[in-house]
Amino acid sequence: DIPNANTIIINHAHMFGLSDLHQMRGRVGRSNKKAFCYLLSPPTSGLTSEARKRLSALEEFSELGDGFKVAMRDLDIRGAGNLLGKEQSGFISDLGFDMYHKILDETIQELKETEFKDLFEDDLKNTVKTLIQDCIIETDLELIIPEDYISNISERLSLYSNLDNIKNEAELESFTQSMWDRFGPIPAMTMELIKTVRLRWMALKIGVEKLILKKDKMTCYLPSSEAETYYKSDVFGKFMSYIQLHPNTFQLREKKGKLIISAGTILSIDEALERLSAMVGHIED
Repeated sequence: DIPNANTIIINHAHMFGLSDLHQMRGRVGRSNKKAFCYLLSPPTSGLTSEARKRLSALEEFSELGDGFKVAMRDLDIRGAGNLLGKEQSGFISDLGFDMYHKILDETIQELKETEFKDLFEDDLKNTVKTLIQDCIIETDLELIIPEDYISNISERLSLYSNLDNIKNEAELESFTQSMWDRFGPIPAMTMELIKTVRLRWMALKIGVEKLILKKDKMTCYLPSSEAETYYKSDVFGKFMSYIQLHPNTFQLREKKGKLIISAGTILSIDEALERLSAMVGHIED
């Protein structure tokens, strides 16, 4: 941090990450002197696509306070992956946005019920505890907000986050209408993404912790055998009775202490919704 330094030269700039370059150029121009950052690299024609995008981002976002824009562009270039869909990569593939929030919510709930139960005694009395906190959905279907529909990466991430937090049908309808009003007719793959919210709601009513839609097959993972509350509930009993009534449709097996229920020939979100809707109807009947 030398206030009088006003020039930095970065050789082989194409070899650095975008955040590295942004941090290094921030070492100059830290007083009232105009600063210059020179990025030296081979001709752009010989660079990889990602390297060209990184250097281009540094040129585009050079104003004070552009750090957030740089971070969003870095996320876009490296590939954060879709919250739902097959294009998962990097850290998001290992953990995932949904999984992070699931772990956080479960930890908070556990602390409320154990270490801090005296502080939240009134809240716990007035709260109907759900059997399953959340359901993770994995799929190989194209369920995304495409870049050619909404080009701004931060806007797309915001919409993904908002969609994930929707709790009821009225909010979902409002969200869908808002997207249509702001950006025009909604692409089919985005409409399918919106439908997965309903799919998750139905899965939670049944007690499904994880639902996989891949290779035209739906697989539902129930809680581990340690979840006594769930396996003693009426929900589980009625769920099993429905499976027994349709032996040719569902296959039941156990793996690592978890029950896994599979159903074949599920080609779309609509078909998965129809199948789960029948199960929910049987449970709530």
